Amino acid sequence: MILSRREVLAVASGAAIAAKLLMRHGFAAESRTPAKGRSYHLSISVEALDEDPELLTLVRDAGVTNLWIGGFHYGHWVYSLDAIQTWRKKAEAAGMAAHVINIPLGHPGDALGSKAGNFPITPPTHWKSAMRPDGSTYVGTSLHSPATQENADALRQIATLGVRRVFLDDDFRLAQGPGVIGGCFCPEHKTAFLERAGYGESQWEELLDAVRHRHLTPVLRAWVDFNCDLLTACFRTLEAAAPDIELGIMVMYLGAEKAGIRLADYAQSLFRVGELMFNDEAFAPVKGKTNELFSSLFHRRYAKPELAFSETTAFPANLLSASNMAAKLVVSTICDVRNTMFMSGVRAFPRTHWAVLAPAMKHNAALHQKIAGHTARGPLKHYWGEASRYVGDDNPFSLFLASGIPFEVTDQPATDGWTFLSDADARSALAGGLASPGTVFVTRLPLPHSVPRMRTMPESWADLMAFKREIAGQLQDVPFIVEESPAVCDWYPTARTVLVWNLVEERKTLTIKLAETSRSVVVEPLSAALVDNLV
Repeated sequence: MILSRREVLAVASGAAIAAKLLMRHGFAAESRTPAKGRSYHLSISVEALDEDPELLTLVRDAGVTNLWIGGFHYGHWVYSLDAIQTWRKKAEAAGMAAHVINIPLGHPGDALGSKAGNFPITPPTHWKSAMRPDGSTYVGTSLHSPATQENADALRQIATLGVRRVFLDDDFRLAQGPGVIGGCFCPEHKTAFLERAGYGESQWEELLDAVRHRHLTPVLRAWVDFNCDLLTACFRTLEAAAPDIELGIMVMYLGAEKAGIRLADYAQSLFRVGELMFNDEAFAPVKGKTNELFSSLFHRRYAKPELAFSETTAFPANLLSASNMAAKLVVSTICDVRNTMFMSGVRAFPRTHWAVLAPAMKHNAALHQKIAGHTARGPLKHYWGEASRYVGDDNPFSLFLASGIPFEVTDQPATDGWTFLSDADARSALAGGLASPGTVFVTRLPLPHSVPRMRTMPESWADLMAFKREIAGQLQDVPFIVEESPAVCDWYPTARTVLVWNLVEERKTLTIKLAETSRSVVVEPLSAALVDNLV
């Protein structure tokens, strides 16, 4: 279904009424989520529950309070409504709230990993394939009729079970993956786009060239906005189809406009922030951890903390160690994401993980309680600009987060400190599309000439530590970690507290320096600790 702009606005208006009904009925209270603090959720399939019925007791005893059961998957009822309802009732009998996760559009590849091997990984044949700019085709992450209609019907059926919360997952987007400028380039979408914008064939060729070269031209901006309108309209249609259900969006790693996700449209919704490092190989490097943190921090610009969920994912289910999964919990603590969502596709991750996760869950909940609602501050600035969101390759300059110097998130360039730019944002700054009101832009790109308030720095640990030594004398009023060991230093002035996340796999004694005073803190491998009562 391709909607006109007028239809998009009409659907959005209807959804606003539905949202007011949701607020009046208070469906959010159905989840076992504290008003301020941390709750733990598990995404699980009927297949995994059938295979291990005692898993419910194990995860409940570890601290999981909410279960999310796989439901309608890109045109398929893989498991019957009766099976979903049976396990929902068993979860409730075990003392947990139970909800449903649907996968509305599909995924370009097997992102589920069924042990039985009979789980469909593509939509049914009456759903249309998507088309890349080069004319090749793939399945998933595109909107054609009847996807919206069949998903709306599925939500109406799920509502009859008494389910009041549903997430759209894997991922609700119109791009094949991170860094891809999305949208379906098929003749149907091409015609709809050109007619809506009043463009001709020459503008279509201009669009294809802009996509190839990642140039944010007016026609590419119009294309991205067109796809954002399509995805938002689909979401609003699904909301209106089942007004008794509180609907949520699961966002991909650094998901934003180029993937059809206009993040501001979902600010009042359940919102899963996007992460990516799903196995040990990806998460173990320091930059793997800082990229993960960077994405979550970016998405929290749009998501309310009490409606925000993590993507604490292992995939394949057995390739992320329990210690690394426990380390992921700190990302949510730092970002004030109040709900941790453990995920692993169709298969459950190993039972033995829970012996490690349970104490880590309690530890992070205690840390989170002390800093929830407080805003991190610091001289280093986390910024992900328009160019990154529309045409960037989703490779952030993130390593500075491990420098031991406090940072803060900005949605506009700051007036002070040092702002680390992605390559796309740096090019925008060099072209005059991004100006500094006082901050120093730091970029990995070599500068063609001297640029005021802009400097080049390779994203390497040696260069970052040299920079730390260079500016240490300017940090008299800011607490920072003295040692040159990879660690996050998150400073909450209103709580008089610093959170330290140790990013290496050995215990560290780290020194927090503030003006002329120093405090030491022992931090376990990959874990976090608080230093309280800082003046």
